[in-house]
Amino acid sequence: DVQLVDSGGDSVQTGGSLTLSCTVSGLSFDMAGMAWFRRAPGNDCALISSVANDGKIFYTDAVKGRFNISLDNSKNTMYLWMKMLKPEDTAVYYCAAQRWPLKYGMSTSQECRARYFEYPYWGQGTQVTVSS
Repeated sequence: DVQLVDSGGDSVQTGGSLTLSCTVSGLSFDMAGMAWFRRAPGNDCALISSVANDGKIFYTDAVKGRFNISLDNSKNTMYLWMKMLKPEDTAVYYCAAQRWPLKYGMSTSQECRARYFEYPYWGQGTQVTVSS
């Protein structure tokens, strides 16, 4: 079975930094696409960063230059390094994975698992709160 466990969320002040972790079991990074999503209360779930099995990386404009995604193959762990945090970064953050060949699709649902239905594996979510 594939399992994802995400952690590292916390409460920080504006301008602070956090590192989120996603430990993966049952799936090898070289056969997977990995991603970080977030959902703020009342808002749609949003893809913020992803890394494909060929190493191609995506960042949404809102986090470019502030967030960095990385994979540690030795620990089977994905990280999201976040700096210069803003109140609008407040959300529950989820890691997700899918097997190669990668598929991309999105529904109109606000909820993460339903909205990004091509990702079958999800962490439980970790809360990030940024206060002004």
